[in-house]
Amino acid sequence: MAAPSKDWPELSYANWQDTCTALHLWTQIVGKIRLAKTPWLNHSWHVTQYVTPRGLTTSPIPDRARSFDILFDFVAHEVRVETSDGGLRKVALRSQSVADFYAQVRAALDGLGIAVTIHETPNEIPDAIPFSQDSVPRRYRPEDAERFWQVLRQVDRLFKEFRSGFLGKSSPVHFFWGSFDHAVTRFSGRRAPPHPGGIPNLPDAVTREAYSHEVSSAGFWPGGAGNDALFYSYAYPEPKGFREQKVRPAEASFDAKLSEYVLPYAKVRESEDPEAKVREFLQSTYEAAAEMGKWDRAALECVVGRVGVPRKV
Repeated sequence: MAAPSKDWPELSYANWQDTCTALHLWTQIVGKIRLAKTPWLNHSWHVTQYVTPRGLTTSPIPDRARSFDILFDFVAHEVRVETSDGGLRKVALRSQSVADFYAQVRAALDGLGIAVTIHETPNEIPDAIPFSQDSVPRRYRPEDAERFWQVLRQVDRLFKEFRSGFLGKSSPVHFFWGSFDHAVTRFSGRRAPPHPGGIPNLPDAVTREAYSHEVSSAGFWPGGAGNDALFYSYAYPEPKGFREQKVRPAEASFDAKLSEYVLPYAKVRESEDPEAKVREFLQSTYEAAAEMGKWDRAALECVVGRVGVPRKV
């Protein structure tokens, strides 16, 4: 086994679960602010967050004639709310309850004259407590957040590379605060059967809109509910024979409970070439979905993009 690369730090859930839980809930608050101010975009792409050189951002959010954004800064360990007319408010990232964090974010928005009302119940979490009522102390360790962000930067880079090899409809590479994962999705172009829904604290109408068309979706999940970080890949609807395919690398397997292929993050970081492991997983699981689903691969695919080199047509 190779010595783990410093670019792929340890992310055992047992070691960072407190910070992970806090960030999951805090990113939901910020995500719901974007949701409340942004016109609906297909597949809920209007609610996501994006990796930056310092953390996670909402990107610009409309506020009548002006705009603002909200950044989780994992270098300075603060949330920054900035407006297009020069306004700025900061909220420290530190150990505190969800209710306290929520109150401080609300105060920052009020101080900038930003009026917004959100649905306070966290999404995709069973037995969720509304933000203003969640007074449980949440531990935040800066070193945990920094490792999480460092992994996200590596994942974001490789996912964007992977996305460049597809001509068909594809999602941005983005972070979903509900499921707390970084994802990229490819589409066959065909409609999908209605999704059954049933995700905790998420309206079925949202789920059905998100899965209105056939997909092959891959992502990185940093851990939760006692489980360690992993890469995943699934197809919806799942085509016949999909779960029996041999995918790469050898450490990947199909998880019948999750109905998706998984690759433990620990296996990636311990390997001689973590990037190659991730690339193999993304490509081989997509190929399994596309082949079993009879996608028009010749029309949908292209070579992976190269810096400064236009795609030949």
